[in-house]
Parts: sequence; C-alpha cells; structure tokens
Amino acid sequence: MKPARFAYHRPTTVAEAVAHLRDHAGGARVLAGGQSLVPMLNMRLWRPDALVDINEIDELDDLRVDGERTEIGALVRYSTLERSPLVAQRLPLLARIVTRVGDRQVRNRGTIGGSLVQGDPTGELPLACLVLGATVVAVGPGGVRRIPVAELYTGSYATVLEPDELLVAVEFPSHPQHAAFRQYCRKHNDFAVVSVVATGDRGADGRWHGVRIALGGVADSPVLATAAAAALEGTQLTDADLDAAAAAAAQVIDPPSDVRASAAYRRHLVPVHLRRALTDLRAARP
Repeated sequence: MKPARFAYHRPTTVAEAVAHLRDHAGGARVLAGGQSLVPMLNMRLWRPDALVDINEIDELDDLRVDGERTEIGALVRYSTLERSPLVAQRLPLLARIVTRVGDRQVRNRGTIGGSLVQGDPTGELPLACLVLGATVVAVGPGGVRRIPVAELYTGSYATVLEPDELLVAVEFPSHPQHAAFRQYCRKHNDFAVVSVVATGDRGADGRWHGVRIALGGVADSPVLATAAAAALEGTQLTDADLDAAAAAAAQVIDPPSDVRASAAYRRHLVPVHLRRALTDLRAARP
C-alpha cells in the first residue's frame, strides 16, 4: 500500500518550518528520520494534508555545550549519539541506552527529536531523557517554549506540543555520577516489555544521594518512580533498601496488556528488573 496524497515542504529554517505547520492548521506532520511516520503513511493509518521535511535545517543537527548543560539538536541521529565522544563523556547513559534502539538501519536514520515526539511508552530515548531531567525546546508562532520531559506527555503517543510547534532541541543538565539500565525484550532489540533506569551519586561514606528511577512499558508514558527513589536517599542500597524501593515502584505503575505481555506479567517483571538495575548501580565503581 502507498500513502494518500499530501503536499510536501522542505524548509531550510526553523521559522519556515513553523510557518508551514501553522498554514496547515494541524493537518501537517513533521518528517525527520521517518522510522515511525513512513510506515504509518504507507498503511494509511495517518493521512496528513502535508509533510514538513526538516532534514535541510542545519541548525537542528548540532551538539552544543554550555557549562554543565548539553544541548542536542532534534535532528541528531541515534548513530551520532552512539558514536559521539562528546555524548560518551557528558551523557554516558544516553550513549549506552541508544544502542538498544532497533537495528543499525533504524539508528542511522532515527532522531532524538522524532523519538520524543513519537512518545512510544516503551521507547528508550524518552525513558533516558526523563531520568536525566531533560527539557525539550519547542518553537511555534508564539515563540520558544521549554518543556521538561516529565511534563511532555499527556498519554500514549500524545504530547503537549501544539500542532504548529516544532521540537528543535533537547537540553540536559549535568549527568549523575552513576547510571544503570535494565530492559526485558522478547528478542534482541525488539520493542521493550519493561525497562528500568536508575541514576544517582555516591558519597565518600558509601551512601547514595540524588537517586532517580524511571520505568518504561508500565503506563501510557515513561514513569518517574519518585517514592521508590526517595526510599533510597541516604542509604547504602542494601538488599532491604532495594526491596523497599521495589515495593514502592509497584504502586505507581499501570501496565497494559498487549501482544508482547500481559499486565500481570509486567507487574511481575518490574520489581525483578528494578532490583537488578539497583544491584548494578550499587556495584558501580566509586
């Protein structure tokens, strides 16, 4: 099957792209990597009036550093995140987690901005951006908005972005000292059934501070398990601490049942993989 007819725009500036989005009044879709958009078009599940192809907007493909802050342009490909020495140094969790996205072909085309706008509840990039406290930068007719990833999603595959807004960059604060990631898939690099990320800083006395825990595949969007993280503040991540965190995390999930797993199975997996991730975190070198 082939897509329904649509207009095609290929702007070279952000302002031009936003103007096209505004002119089509919600009937346009943004084309970046196209890894999710193109199959939906071909199956005619989406029938937009127009596509706005942003691949010629050079400013969206940059990595920028400002003190402790790191900014990644919306068009930066997964493969760039995977191989960039700058990302490896400043955002090591991102460099690690992106290797679990799809296959080499997908990573060569897919973009960080596209992943965040797509909002797949099992997506690795939204999960990593959430736990790292990232903020997205969006530009629309009314100007620039900065939206914390924790406030970006309104549900499964749904964001707070307006139809005439374009996500242009993702801003990250300073990376925590340590991070651990666990994911369960039916096969290598398949869509995740459950994902867990834990980050934190360990003091000289062996106690952990600033712990953050994010869970994927357990609700309509990635979830911050704030109570579970709070239970670990100031602890040494003993086995008892891990049990308390796992019990707290179980209270904030509302997993779906789908072709990959039942809700009950996901509920079973969350504490198992959270304990494993926290065990990995505890074993990190000082």
